[in-house]
Amino acid sequence: MEAIYEAIEQKIKAAGYDGAVNGMAIYDEICDEIEGKENGSYIFMSKVEDDVFFEYKIDIMDDEFNLAYININTPDGIIHVDFDAE
Repeated sequence: MEAIYEAIEQKIKAAGYDGAVNGMAIYDEICDEIEGKENGSYIFMSKVEDDVFFEYKIDIMDDEFNLAYININTPDGIIHVDFDAE
């Protein structure tokens, strides 16, 4: 699991976000949000700081989920982190 947490953190930092990032906390929050949800695509929002929020696009399937992207909304603009792109 550590590799997944680190991959989340690295992708976000590579996209240009310089705020604090915790891959484990992001993963755990996603798991909490999708629990009990039907298969499909969902958008979730999470307030990270007073003026920063993350928008997650998640596709839920029978036994797994796909984090498609995170839009990080900051006072300076939106940072798009595409997890489906190589």
